[in-house]
Amino acid sequence: MQKYICLFLCLTIINTLIGIYHPKLQASSIIVRQKQNPNQLLASQRVTSPLFRILKNGKYGFIDKTGKIVIEPKFDLAWGFIDERSQIKIDDKYGYIDTTGKQIIPPQFRLAFAFSNRLALVLVDYKYGYINPNGKLVIQPQFEEALAFRNGLAAVKVDEKWGYIDFSGKLVIQPQYDKALHFNEGLAAIQINNKWGYINSQGHIVVQPDFDETLAFSQGLAAVKIGNKYGYINTSGKLVIPPEFDDAWEFTFNLAVVKIGEKWGYINPRGDIVIAAEFDRVTKFSEGLAAVKVDNKYGYIDTQGKMVIQPKFDLALSFTNELALVYIDGKAGYINRTGEFIWNPSN
Repeated sequence: MQKYICLFLCLTIINTLIGIYHPKLQASSIIVRQKQNPNQLLASQRVTSPLFRILKNGKYGFIDKTGKIVIEPKFDLAWGFIDERSQIKIDDKYGYIDTTGKQIIPPQFRLAFAFSNRLALVLVDYKYGYINPNGKLVIQPQFEEALAFRNGLAAVKVDEKWGYIDFSGKLVIQPQYDKALHFNEGLAAIQINNKWGYINSQGHIVVQPDFDETLAFSQGLAAVKIGNKYGYINTSGKLVIPPEFDDAWEFTFNLAVVKIGEKWGYINPRGDIVIAAEFDRVTKFSEGLAAVKVDNKYGYIDTQGKMVIQPKFDLALSFTNELALVYIDGKAGYINRTGEFIWNPSN
């Protein structure tokens, strides 16, 4: 039971802080980001509706991009819409609503995750399975652990080993890995004997498991840790950006976050520093802007590194559908691309 309590706490924290802390795929552990991150390039698989979650009087609801409440705050928890569905929590049970607020799938699950590839991962009696958008269990709960579908495959844990299933629930890559993660750009990170490498969709190892930490491939590159530094490999496993960074993230829109010393900046796919490492915290670029922390406050820069929204927020997340979630004095609000509030900070 303790495992599920911990999983719930992780999910809640992620739900609050998504976009600020970046996950690493580590030899010792996986720091899970609920990768419904708006920075990811998954538009062909997952469509986010232009509704924005708010918290009012301790309950969650949704506004549109003008700040108008379209779903009254009445849920104990709620997540952003993916494929016209949002997970909601009522009385310790999870279900799903549509963009009108109607309960399409009544709260009934111990845990429920976002839809991906038109299927959602749910926990039933301590086993993981998958439902369709109507709530029908199409892959019966049977797995010790599991991840969402990406690119037609999902990583699942069977008898302490990880493999992959297809949409029918059939094991197409037999459980043989200590850990396994999502497929991205045709490759998935897997762990063998405390080292990470990559397999293709046929289960063949294409990059040998030689790394202590690694990230998913993005724009043909993946960050890997060699010694105490991070560099980037290509899909053949060749090191194309030398390991000279203290931390490194995935590429989005031809920019990747890197850490040099105690500061954060951005590089291009050639490894050139294009935005100097001078920030205390950062997010990835999304919709042409990234949140950065300067002197204990967050603002936003453009892809040239110019500060276009001055630092004045205690916390700031990435832009999605032209709005960004920001915090002031522990209260959450939404700003537009000019930095104006369309939903004033509230709790």
